[in-house]
Amino acid sequence: MKRIGVLTSGGDSPGMNAAVRAVVRKAIFHGLEVYGVYQGYSGLINGNIEKLELGSVGDIIHRGGTKLLSARCPEFKTLEGQMKGIEQLKKFGIEGLVVIGGDGSYQGAKKLTEHGYPCVGVPGTIDNDIPGTDFTIGFDTALNTVIDAIDKIRDTATSHERTYVIEVMGRNAGDIALWAGLADGAETILIPECDYDMDDIISRLTRGSERGKKHSIIVVAEGVGSAIEIGKVIEEKTNFDTRVTVLGHVQRGGSPSAADRVLASRLGARAVELLMEGKGGRCVGIQNNKLVDHDIIEALAQKHELDKGMYQLSQELSI
Repeated sequence: MKRIGVLTSGGDSPGMNAAVRAVVRKAIFHGLEVYGVYQGYSGLINGNIEKLELGSVGDIIHRGGTKLLSARCPEFKTLEGQMKGIEQLKKFGIEGLVVIGGDGSYQGAKKLTEHGYPCVGVPGTIDNDIPGTDFTIGFDTALNTVIDAIDKIRDTATSHERTYVIEVMGRNAGDIALWAGLADGAETILIPECDYDMDDIISRLTRGSERGKKHSIIVVAEGVGSAIEIGKVIEEKTNFDTRVTVLGHVQRGGSPSAADRVLASRLGARAVELLMEGKGGRCVGIQNNKLVDHDIIEALAQKHELDKGMYQLSQELSI
């Protein structure tokens, strides 16, 4: 394989640029040409593709977002859209493609794989919901952004003796909420993977108040539902001064952490190695701090598993 492409797709995550840099420089080091596909699968269909050199990825390892831009592309879900994309890859002589993104991006890579086009998926999403890897690129940075925000909110909660309900991202996964809630000592964590009882939440808050606790933090994963509605119920049933904060897209931005920069560099480089070995239809990941790769079709048939032991621990520590 002499010429490969790289694209980023779906929601941006801190560390995507580091992964792009690793793909480009690893490939050039081994004598390959690299082409960047701009605006994800939409750019692939439209032929928004250009050759990348060493300098093309200079000064981006520390930047959030993605140099290659990103876009949603419903058209690529169709056979016609997929064929248009493959035609563009052939037009540019691109023999293999590295796809950096989350579940939707992997689905696109899976389709290309089914059409016989060599792809390697690199997990880039703050949600940490990709099967076959312990961590995804961007999760650590987003987690620390959330922790920093909750630390600040707790200062106000303490000063004004309030209950705060904080909604965090994660789509249908509760990893951000669980890890941030445990790290910040939240009194209650609501995640889509575990059922919750509102009466139990009210009882916990009431017991805390009776023993002199003046403030509480409740972390809600967006996959559970609206933190605003949950906050209304809490205030109605407890009469506690309750506020709601939805952290929103601030979680997706910012300079990537050291952990995300290193992870992205390792995974991006490994993706290039797989293509050089003639292996397409794979996705890379990290498990027990070891680089791994899986069949992308088989990986997407699996389900991301949240650590229920951590959830139990969070409950035990927040009595």
